[in-house]
Amino acid sequence: MKEQNFTIQLPKLNLPDFEPRLSEKEGKFWVFDSLRKKDLVLTPEEWVRQHWANYLIHHLNYPKGLFSMEKGLKYNQLQKRTDLVVWDQEGMPYLLIECKAPNISINQKTLEQACLYHQKLKAKFLILSNGLKHVCLKWSHEENRFLQEKKFPLSPI
Repeated sequence: MKEQNFTIQLPKLNLPDFEPRLSEKEGKFWVFDSLRKKDLVLTPEEWVRQHWANYLIHHLNYPKGLFSMEKGLKYNQLQKRTDLVVWDQEGMPYLLIECKAPNISINQKTLEQACLYHQKLKAKFLILSNGLKHVCLKWSHEENRFLQEKKFPLSPI
């Protein structure tokens, strides 16, 4: 099968650049997910999720083995999916990242959605991101609420 050249215009994100493996099949663009070891349809949200995984692994030294992408969970009888979860060495949720497409605002609705996931997972950190704007929060048990952080959390190891 002959590899075809194609051009795709992807938004520049406010995360370090990387060169994902892209392809075109069945009239759609695909990106190879190195964590799940498969090609995924390249949606704007997936573009953001892949940048976050790359950033955490290659710039903040997070171990690949601690990641879950699009993990299912039940909330009020509804099946939901988290975008990206990083676990600590004890198998506890450490970081939950809620990814949105670059054209979607990070707002109260985004926070409320991520908080539903947090109620189930109880991750220590929560990041809301559309690839352009990022909000990093740390759960305070003492205050029973999230506090905004100025920096992204270091690797749990």
